[in-house]
Amino acid sequence: MNNFAIANCTTVDGALSQLKDGAVVKAGGVDLLDRMKNGVDQPSKLVNIRNISGLRGIHETNDGLIIGALTTLSEIEEHPVVRRQYQILADACGSAATPHIRNMATLGGNLLQRIQCWYYRSADFACLRRGKDICFALNGLNQYHAIMDYGMCPAVAPSSAAVALLGLNASIELTSAKKGNRTVPIDKLYVPAEADPEKFTVVEPDELMTSVTILKPASGTRSAYQKYGEKESFDWAIADAGIVLEMDGNTCKRAVVTMGAASPIVRRSPQAEAALAGKPITEANARAAGKAAMEGAQPLSMNAYKVDLFPIAIYRTILLAAGQMDRDPSAAG
Repeated sequence: MNNFAIANCTTVDGALSQLKDGAVVKAGGVDLLDRMKNGVDQPSKLVNIRNISGLRGIHETNDGLIIGALTTLSEIEEHPVVRRQYQILADACGSAATPHIRNMATLGGNLLQRIQCWYYRSADFACLRRGKDICFALNGLNQYHAIMDYGMCPAVAPSSAAVALLGLNASIELTSAKKGNRTVPIDKLYVPAEADPEKFTVVEPDELMTSVTILKPASGTRSAYQKYGEKESFDWAIADAGIVLEMDGNTCKRAVVTMGAASPIVRRSPQAEAALAGKPITEANARAAGKAAMEGAQPLSMNAYKVDLFPIAIYRTILLAAGQMDRDPSAAG
C-alpha cells in the first residue's frame, strides 16, 4: 500500500473542500482499502467522511424515504419502515457480505464499489478498466461474469443495493462545491465500459454522494430480493433478483424485475415484467417470467450455468414477494 495523507471531516463543506488533487472519499473503506492493499488504487489523500453525522439516517417523508449515504447496511436492513414498505431493500442490504461488514459498510459505498473481476483487482494485470486495451475475462476465467448486455467488459455490477433501488426507481443526490446539488436516477448512475472504460459511475472527482431518495410505493405493493452464490452465505452473487409487484387482489397490475450479476450494469427485464403484468401470480406465470428474462442472453465460455440459474432465482423471488413461497434456504446471505 502506498503512503497517503488523510483528512478527517465532520461537515459536507469540509469534505468537499478537500476533494482536489487526486483525493478520494473514504467512508466505511471496505472496498477502497481492498483496492489500495492490492495496489490497484494509490490515492495521495483520503477524505474521511465517516464522522459527518448529517449524511447518516433514514428519514420518512410524505413522499417516501430519504436515506443518508453514510447509513450502514445493517441500519437499513433493521429499520422497521424499510422492512414494512421496502422489503426488497431490506433483503438486499441484509444479504450483502457478513454481519460485521454490514455494520461498517455504507449505502453509498455499496452503490459506488468497483467491479469484483479478478483481472481488474490484481496489480499483475493491466486490463481495459485500468487504461489498457485488453479485457482478459472475455476469453479467460469468466465463470462469474456477465451473460447479457456486455461489450468491451463483462464484469458484473457488484452492488446488491443497486438491484433493489432500481426496482424502487430511486434517485441519488450528488453534491459539489462548485456546481451545488444534482439528482441522478439510479438507472443513470453507472457508466458502461463502452462510454468510458476507466469510469464506473457519473460521480465526478469533486462530488460527494449525500443521499438516496425513494418514492413511496403504490398501495398493494409487495417486494423481495434474493441472492445466489457458490456458498449459501457471505458470498458474492452469481445470480440475484429483485422483484416489485403492484397487486390488485390476486392480479399483478405492474411488475418490476431487476438483476445484478447478469450484466455489467444492474438491469430491468421488460420481457419478464410483461410476462407478469395483468396476470395472477402463479408458479406457472412466475416460471414464464424467469424464462422471459433470459431473452438475448449470450453466455461466455464458462458461465452458461447462469442461463439456467437466473430463471430459478427470478421465479422463486416472485413467489416470495407475492407471499406464496418462503425465503429460499439455498439463497446466499
